[in-house]
Amino acid sequence: MSQKTDTQRIKEIYKLCKGHFGDIRFVGIKYHKKIGWIAKAQFDDGFENLTADGATSTEALRKLKNRVKKIIKRYNEV
Repeated sequence: MSQKTDTQRIKEIYKLCKGHFGDIRFVGIKYHKKIGWIAKAQFDDGFENLTADGATSTEALRKLKNRVKKIIKRYNEV
């Protein structure tokens, strides 16, 4: 099995968010010198941004994906 790239992870998070929340502005990562890597999903409709941070870009993206999945699971249980 080939290694997933951060680009593939971003696309996967984008699809998850688009499928569940609707309009999404972007999903991306950036480096902050005091915090480390920050993964962010920003929505069009005024919904709060979702963020997660990690020591590596991959770790930050994994945490963001897990956070999105947790929110979707919680929403589906209600």
